Amino acid sequence: MPEPRNGAQTTAPFGWLRKIRAILFIVLCFEMGLFLLVFPWLQAWDINWFASYSPAIRSLWTSNYFRGALSGLGLVNIYISFLEVMNLRHIR
Repeated sequence: MPEPRNGAQTTAPFGWLRKIRAILFIVLCFEMGLFLLVFPWLQAWDINWFASYSPAIRSLWTSNYFRGALSGLGLVNIYISFLEVMNLRHIR
């Protein structure tokens, strides 16, 4: 691709594709973060096949520390989505 003359900037030919990909990543991170933040504290969390497989797994699954760790991971995902929103304006 030839260099632009006089320092003129050129945009990438598929800049819109990068923006759409960034927006989809933001939505995915935010939704996953919100799910991990809220769902471990609902009653539906205790009622599943995985938790009833073994007593050792059940005690870990219902532990408040495990639920808190998952909620913390959800907060990290939400934080990443907000960082990506701030970086979205720099995508050309």
